[in-house]
Amino acid sequence: MSGRLHPSEIKKIAIFRALQLGDMLCSVPAFRALRNAYPAAEITLLGLPWAKSFKDRFNNYLDRFIWFPGFPGLPEQEFSAPVFSTFLEKMISENFDLVLQMQGNGTLVNPMVELFGAKYTAGYFKKGIYAPDNGLFMEYPEHGHESERHAGLMEFLGIPCPDTGLEFPLTGQDYDDFTEAALPIEEKKYVCVHPGSRGTWRRWPPEYFAKLADIAAENGLTPVITGTVEELDIVNQVAAHMAHPPVIAAGKTSMGAVAVLIQQAFALISNCTGVSHIAAALKTPSVVISLDGEPDRWAPLNRDLHHVTDWTLTPDFELVKKATEKVLGF
Repeated sequence: MSGRLHPSEIKKIAIFRALQLGDMLCSVPAFRALRNAYPAAEITLLGLPWAKSFKDRFNNYLDRFIWFPGFPGLPEQEFSAPVFSTFLEKMISENFDLVLQMQGNGTLVNPMVELFGAKYTAGYFKKGIYAPDNGLFMEYPEHGHESERHAGLMEFLGIPCPDTGLEFPLTGQDYDDFTEAALPIEEKKYVCVHPGSRGTWRRWPPEYFAKLADIAAENGLTPVITGTVEELDIVNQVAAHMAHPPVIAAGKTSMGAVAVLIQQAFALISNCTGVSHIAAALKTPSVVISLDGEPDRWAPLNRDLHHVTDWTLTPDFELVKKATEKVLGF
């Protein structure tokens, strides 16, 4: 590597990114580049509790996981001063050579990351807001796809990142979980319909999902409604609006089994959420409805394989229906 920090100096790296699945998947190209640049370094992910499974899935790039317990101003977890104090002591004792702040623009967290006591810190900053004056902080980009933003940070640090393609490695356990679910479906003869999203404001109306699911059913494809146990309410709303009985996989599948389900599906219909990134990684065609107003940042990059509708600009069901019929080949 011919970057700003030579591999001889960097033996222990920590990545601070305490976010959800879609955010993490968009970081994978940068993680891949980091591993290529520092093949002998130990790389630790500092993240939310669920991300232990993410680290295990991406163990080619990530060696360890440490739970980040939260910090004032970050909404993902409730802050506890005693718990954070214990976490901070651990960070200091780790003696990291490099901590990468990949959470966001750094307004809240750059001073916190400095407290970890690493030899070097690097990442993003916002103009006019504190960041270490060490030449390793890049002004946070306000434009571009999320994966490209992180690739840009790697390039800024002298780490080549030519490939922004997403990944979602599937394991034997994922296939076992999928088989155990025993869903009455045939490979490539069903469509996954995912009406949920962690943010309720990013959810397309269930009656619209139901109409698209019925179109799939009327043309010989089994509609399979996916989701978590917490999303069963909206899943049942979709099913209640349907004229054809769907297969309900929600609450019966692990994250890995859902990925296998998406891999073997004819297509996915979903909000712009974590499963849309899985479909992008596994190259399953999809219809994605974006309600966050940022499709250029979060929706799949390959617009030949994935049809994306920015519902905040064109709230027209007929346009989505036509896109679905095109993706499904009707």
